[in-house]
Amino acid sequence: MGPVSAAETEVGGVDDPVIHTRALTKRYRGGQLAVDALDLSVPAGSVFGFLGPNGSGKTTTIRMLMGLIEPTSGAARLLGHPMPRAARTVLPQVGALIEGPALYGFLSGRDNLLRYDAADPTADPRTRRARVAAALQRVGLTAAAGKKARAYSLGMKQRLGLASALLQPRRLLVLDEPTNGLDPQGMREIRALIRELAADGTTVFLSSHLLDEIEQVCSHAAVMAQGRLVVQGPVAELAARARGRLVVTTPDTSEAARVLKEQGVADVVVTEEQVSGEPPEREPAELNAALVASGVRVRGFGVERASLEDAFVALTGEGFDVAG
Repeated sequence: MGPVSAAETEVGGVDDPVIHTRALTKRYRGGQLAVDALDLSVPAGSVFGFLGPNGSGKTTTIRMLMGLIEPTSGAARLLGHPMPRAARTVLPQVGALIEGPALYGFLSGRDNLLRYDAADPTADPRTRRARVAAALQRVGLTAAAGKKARAYSLGMKQRLGLASALLQPRRLLVLDEPTNGLDPQGMREIRALIRELAADGTTVFLSSHLLDEIEQVCSHAAVMAQGRLVVQGPVAELAARARGRLVVTTPDTSEAARVLKEQGVADVVVTEEQVSGEPPEREPAELNAALVASGVRVRGFGVERASLEDAFVALTGEGFDVAG
């Protein structure tokens, strides 16, 4: 795989991020370009959200990072080592939950984890049961540990998969939709666990279709669209790239909507006592003055902070496909 080896020599360095790709590309047979020249950088100690609509290349990227498929060209490094060449060195330091957990349905949750742990050549068999018990407790499955995995709900299976990734201390945790199938309380618990892992020094790389989840738990994020990286950076900075939404509270909604449109406000939406829209490039005070001059009784006026969803739509030009 000549192109990959050639690029690998350009990616190294003492201060490498935990995940670093250079021009990482995957083209499938038939010419389908799934990932196109991806340059990704995941800082150590971050909780990194990986976002993108259906077909954007997220899962293909994760599979390349983990050495499950080989790139067509470009390079990927995990923990400072080239992948997939250094998989045997790297993967024992990485916990992963990709495309749902693979479980033996006829075994209990506990026995599934015992099997996973026994497959790890670095795991001390003398402390195996203690590790499994600790992992089950961490994801809230202690009470269901003896139940057959085939009787688990989707959320319980997701928890068990996460437990398998936590059997050993990990420098990097790669999670694909970690809260899939969980109820709201379960989602909060997993988010709290992710924050706890990050506080302990584990870098967490997670793919999610829940934009509010990314905002709540992630310090950094990257947005993919049509196989290409659109943007990456701290979550707060990404949200700041999208302009906020102007909101006016008034009993005179029809007149307020007319004035705001005349003043260049786009996408004006009228509700019972509010008018909102995308503000133009001008001082908000000028818009307020125009409303007052037209006799609009302004009871509230402000610009709401843009959300990560606003930024996503602004960056990709499309809504978020939850199947992604």
